[in-house]
Amino acid sequence: MNMITNHLPTAELQKLDAAHHMHPFTDANGLAEKGARVITRGEGVWLTDSEGHRIIDGMAGLWCVNIGYGRKELAQAAAKQMEELAYYNTFFQTTHVPAIALAAKLAEIAPGDLNHVFFAGSGSEANDTNIRLVRRYWQVKGQPERRVIIARWNGYHGSTMGGGSLGGMKPIHSHGGRIDGIEHIGQPYWWAEGGDMTEDEFGLMRARELEAKIEELGADKVAAFIGEPIQGAGGVIVPPRTYWPEIQRICDKYGILLISDEVITGFGRTGNWFGSQTFGIRPHIMTIAKGLSSGYAPIGGSIICDEVAAVVAEGGEFFHGYTYSGHPVSCAVALENLRIIQEEGVVEHVRDVANPHLAKLWKGLEDHPLVGEAKLVGLMGSIALTPDKATRARFASEEGTVGFRCRERCFANDLIMRHVGDRMIIAPPLVITPEEIDTLVARARKSLDECHAGLKADGLLVAKKD
Repeated sequence: MNMITNHLPTAELQKLDAAHHMHPFTDANGLAEKGARVITRGEGVWLTDSEGHRIIDGMAGLWCVNIGYGRKELAQAAAKQMEELAYYNTFFQTTHVPAIALAAKLAEIAPGDLNHVFFAGSGSEANDTNIRLVRRYWQVKGQPERRVIIARWNGYHGSTMGGGSLGGMKPIHSHGGRIDGIEHIGQPYWWAEGGDMTEDEFGLMRARELEAKIEELGADKVAAFIGEPIQGAGGVIVPPRTYWPEIQRICDKYGILLISDEVITGFGRTGNWFGSQTFGIRPHIMTIAKGLSSGYAPIGGSIICDEVAAVVAEGGEFFHGYTYSGHPVSCAVALENLRIIQEEGVVEHVRDVANPHLAKLWKGLEDHPLVGEAKLVGLMGSIALTPDKATRARFASEEGTVGFRCRERCFANDLIMRHVGDRMIIAPPLVITPEEIDTLVARARKSLDECHAGLKADGLLVAKKD
């Protein structure tokens, strides 16, 4: 066996890592010089690194470890399934029990008439599926020219060519371009882009950019709109309350499909099973992944409404799929994960216990001199860093400079809190207790204090001049 249990010294592991392991979204040379942090163990909301530091994971891995680390039930479900049927595909008029059972369970918990599941290996793959699916839907309906999908700048839908094109992150587009037929409109980020408008006014204005884009392109050319209920990787951007009802109205008016990307917001993150329920969205398709298996096994998928599934079926064979669509081990793990979420009342814990406790403490961070706003929905939170609260000013330094410094203080204080530009974000495991929330917020405040002191000492508490 090549597992490294009694591991090599940290420096040697870092050297091996730098020599052979290409990391995602990473400056390889910068990481090699610094050395990666080596995580060796996880339990509940806690991680341990190769130096023995006990770290509270404020990001649930990558937004995904909803039921926490170290749940032996999921390991046992995987082992049992591997012994019974480690792999078989779902091509060629074939299926297996884990895929059948998981599709049925997802249809049970998904809202409305979202009763059909196309499995993938990740959220990125599932969004690639959605591109082909909605274009095929309109082909079968005799409207093949309806192939444009509208998304949002600073949205994130994965980093494959399809998912990365749907997403509105220009650095991703700059590395290899993007596919055709994808258009973008503005994001509902009031704090940074709302100017003198109220949040409600801004929400309507940004939603109506969708209508303007449809009119510009021609409604007969537009297939779908895709959006995250809350933008995750974009900085936990919580839209104004007016935003989603107006988006829904516009989609209904023009008869375009609405795709809710629930990769982050699904499976309890917002205090409901799905973010669509939290915001009153009625999607035709939901993208799922991450919390579906709590990250214990790779799996994603698209949950599709009755009408879209029926139309695509009318068209005969759907030329699409993946080797690991409905992988039996991943499906078995996901089923056990969903059982735990249901039987242990994890969604209710978020709604009734964890969110109310965190909300008070998180809002309290707005009294910090560095914090302009603190937003929280369920267990998905963000704070905007600013040198001037009154004007919602940005820093004069390059965007992300201050956020990175704050993140480094978090890491030094054994807290994983991520930065997006100069915005700090959290999404801890959904099973976090009130006592652990106290620890998380205390470490966040300490990190903010240290960051603030460092910025002051280095003369970086300066607002950007327009």
